[in-house]
Amino acid sequence: MMRVGILGAGALGSLFAYYLSSRTSAEVWLLARSPVPAEVSVEGLGSAPVHVVNGPAAEPVDLLVVMVKACATAEAVRWAAGAVGPGTVALTLQNGLGNAEALAEALGPGRVLAGTTAQGATLLGPGVVRHGGAGATYLAPWAPGGLASEMAPRVAALLAEAGLPATVADDPRPLIWAKLAINCGINALTALLRVPNGELLNRPGACRLMEAAAREAGAVARAAGVVLPEDPVERVRQVARATGANRSSMLQDVERGRRTEIDAINGAVAERGRALGVPAPVNETLADLVRSLS
Repeated sequence: MMRVGILGAGALGSLFAYYLSSRTSAEVWLLARSPVPAEVSVEGLGSAPVHVVNGPAAEPVDLLVVMVKACATAEAVRWAAGAVGPGTVALTLQNGLGNAEALAEALGPGRVLAGTTAQGATLLGPGVVRHGGAGATYLAPWAPGGLASEMAPRVAALLAEAGLPATVADDPRPLIWAKLAINCGINALTALLRVPNGELLNRPGACRLMEAAAREAGAVARAAGVVLPEDPVERVRQVARATGANRSSMLQDVERGRRTEIDAINGAVAERGRALGVPAPVNETLADLVRSLS
């Protein structure tokens, strides 16, 4: 039986905790600083029990799934240090850049799995979520040859058993940058305009900015030596269309007065672009505008 710690009780953290607890034999620990119920529930599906840890964890887990916001990764892992033992592997499915690097610094590169998920969820209350849409999950070892490489197939099988199909890839960087380009195009604009994803396609100016932000992210990725699997402009249009009714996580953060992940998304592309000599003025402007909201 695998012991799984979910670090972060937001929408995706609670969603994964529910499916892992209700559909697998895993022992699920929900690690959260804020009080949450001893069960998690998905609207229309029911509830499942979890072990809630609101303070320092005393026992290490086999798999630590990191679901906090990118801006909180390093601090959250320090807070949850008691859950990390010599055999613990961490998995990040977070948005933006820098998460895998922060985990690698804390655990060592060979104990980190990184990837992306297209599962959609909205937090309705503590431990209560709406599953907004199913999507693929991809994961890969951050550094080959370590414990994470051995664990990757087991983790993918566990997620599949939970009803969250996952694929093991060779390299997480193209996955992370491909999703980053999409987030660059959609998240900041929806937060600024207070509109769902699909509305960006209906506003010519917004659509041009969406495409430009994704294009810049693709250019920075290429300069960083990362080959994206698809054209970022075409892909961001596809995702905006396919998730037309969705309200991005950044829009939800702005509406609730919470800190956004802008520094790990548009801000990170602009910063990486400067370091590589690739201008990213649209991403830099979008980052400054979102920062100005708070």
